[in-house]
Amino acid sequence: MAKKVQTLVEYTDDLDGSKAEGTVSFAFDGASYEIDLSRKNTAAFTKALKPYVEAARKVRGTRSAARPARATNNKERLQSIRAWARDNGYEVSDRGRIPSAVIEAFNAK
Repeated sequence: MAKKVQTLVEYTDDLDGSKAEGTVSFAFDGASYEIDLSRKNTAAFTKALKPYVEAARKVRGTRSAARPARATNNKERLQSIRAWARDNGYEVSDRGRIPSAVIEAFNAK
């Protein structure tokens, strides 16, 4: 017998507890936010912000969107660090985070 499992996710309006129609994302004063709102509250939010949005300048890109990739996330580099650590008496797991002391010792070699 085949089984079909369905997951139902329902969002609740963060303001009044009613059923939310979706999530609204916005940024203010350098911080990004999300709030789940009903259709009515989304309309009220949009109406309240409209004069400010119309008077504002659009900004292309943000600092948070252009984060540089961390060198420690490079798969080959992580493999090299693990191999070096084992050869030099450090205990490191095959997966997961490498202790910062091991990475610092690797970088200092």
